[in-house]
Amino acid sequence: MVGTRLVRTLRGGRRRAALVAAGALVLGTAPAAAVAGPAPAAGPLPTAAQTLGADKPSPQVLRAMQRDLRLTAAQARDRLVNEAEAGARVGLLRHALGERFAGAWVSGATSDRLTVATTRVGDEAAIRAQGAETAVVTTSLSDLGAVKKKLDATAARTRSIALDAPVWYVDVRANRVVVQGVSRAAGDAFVEAAGVDAARVTVQVVKDRPRTLADVVGGDPYYIDDSARCSVGFSVTKEEQQGFATAGHCGDPGAKTAGADRTDQGTFQASVFPGKDMAWVAVNSDWTATPRIRGEADALVDVSGSVQAVVGASVCRSGSTTGWHCGTIQEENVTVRYSEGTVHGLTRTTVCAEPGDSGGPYASGAQAQGTTSGGSGDCASGGTTFFQPVNPVLKEFGLTLKTAGSESGTPGPQDDATVDTWAEGRVYAPGATVTYGAERYRCLQSHQARGAWLPGGTPALWQRL
Repeated sequence: MVGTRLVRTLRGGRRRAALVAAGALVLGTAPAAAVAGPAPAAGPLPTAAQTLGADKPSPQVLRAMQRDLRLTAAQARDRLVNEAEAGARVGLLRHALGERFAGAWVSGATSDRLTVATTRVGDEAAIRAQGAETAVVTTSLSDLGAVKKKLDATAARTRSIALDAPVWYVDVRANRVVVQGVSRAAGDAFVEAAGVDAARVTVQVVKDRPRTLADVVGGDPYYIDDSARCSVGFSVTKEEQQGFATAGHCGDPGAKTAGADRTDQGTFQASVFPGKDMAWVAVNSDWTATPRIRGEADALVDVSGSVQAVVGASVCRSGSTTGWHCGTIQEENVTVRYSEGTVHGLTRTTVCAEPGDSGGPYASGAQAQGTTSGGSGDCASGGTTFFQPVNPVLKEFGLTLKTAGSESGTPGPQDDATVDTWAEGRVYAPGATVTYGAERYRCLQSHQARGAWLPGGTPALWQRL
């Protein structure tokens, strides 16, 4: 049916969600006074797997991983735990290596091998101390990112140059920027027009162009203005309003939506496409947002947060056309040129998808990752898909992800320059620093803050300075 299930209720009322903020918000650039917060519970701090819920995966996630990744049940369980722990170690090493950091990825059937790349041989001991293997490379992640930014700028400036080079991204495992073109000449022309160092770029020839995955034939989860069909993503709240996140290309602001049975559902409140591929729909009082996505055989899978997974990690997707499928994350911060325009900041995966799956949710274990944007191929022969990461959606529109075991309220201010004290509902990026209690903390992994994830009690997400 749908990604995040929106359950219609006969009550018709809305429950006002409470915002729980541990500490006052401090505006301006002056140093913030320390704010006392609740002390962590006595006893050992939770592991990364326990914080992210990877130690107690749902049966639906395990079965789909066994089917699509060809794993045993034990391997699937081990993989989720290893991926959660890897993310925390990568966060620590990203900050320790600074400008020398060149990316990280997991590999192996159970993701038991974490590799961290650096541009200096002398960093090997520090990397090994975190249980990771070392790859010494020539180019840092920030330098590869600068090459990609030049390609982005060239595509925006001269549309015709990049028409036949539909995808480009940083491949951390190859320590290169990859440009995919429908011909070698098309890829080379794009690289030359951007004026980037060709020695840092690999041109790949691809047969299929990515496409957005909306469908104009009816029959499933939600319809836009009685025509196109897409899939619900993740349930969200904004102040008193409930709704769901989905793909921007599915509808413009003001577009009306209807549920699978064609009854009135809601209205697009905001939508960005191209550039980004994000939107959110506010639902009417007949619908109640729940912290679940629809898994295999209509079983429901709880979502407990939005911690971003590392490259190589497993990820599962739900969609109204093809249902529940799993694969792995290949690259992050990918630029894709669809026929409708260019979209930046997508994540590339091996999960299959088909028209109508657009807007549906991706999750790694119990952690929300993003919503389907587009791709190529299908679920019969296999394919490549791209998703819009969910944390930028939450930040862009001021939304709070609906999660299991917590209330949803209004996010704290999203301007990194004006907020110093940790606040529930705020989206934090790796490297962000906050005050909580009498201590300073640095964020290790991208996530939206939850009341259960206090900085002093979640070493998987926060490092005490």
